[in-house]
Amino acid sequence: MSGKLVGSFIVATALIFGAVVYYFQVYGYYEEVAVHGAEDVMLTALVSGRPEPILYGDFKAIDGSSSPIRYRACFTVQNSIPMLTETYEAYEAAEPRNAPGWFDCFDAQEIGHALENGEALAFLGTRNVEYGIDRVIAVLPDGRGFAWHQINHCGEVVFDGKPVPEDCPPKPTSEMSETPGPESD
Repeated sequence: MSGKLVGSFIVATALIFGAVVYYFQVYGYYEEVAVHGAEDVMLTALVSGRPEPILYGDFKAIDGSSSPIRYRACFTVQNSIPMLTETYEAYEAAEPRNAPGWFDCFDAQEIGHALENGEALAFLGTRNVEYGIDRVIAVLPDGRGFAWHQINHCGEVVFDGKPVPEDCPPKPTSEMSETPGPESD
């Protein structure tokens, strides 16, 4: 009888622990981002090399303090794609990351497929929004826009513990005490 009781206790504890881990991974570490106005959606201009606000609507975003790459946003863009491509810096190798299922406006598979097929275009939002992390903006032909954070070349090297490459800015010492780990989506 006591073996069944111990076994039941172990199974119950494992189930509770699994449910808590699932909750924190999918819900607990995310919070909604408040709308700030012009600063919510910015693209890096070709001429100045600096981020500039663009016209947008229907902004929704989430972020998590546990990792700098948890940021996701959805919005609508009011500028045409030809105008965006002539004015703002493209982002090569954009790879949208999965969002939690409850943030249903952001579908990483749909965005990634549209980027691969050339239907959507990716732009640099802000380089090094945090050291080694870029904000990437993708725009679909229907005017839907999406944003996420992606580790850039400098971040990939430095977060692996290697020396800062010559083409990268020096790493800030205070931010690098905690490096982002892989995100479970």
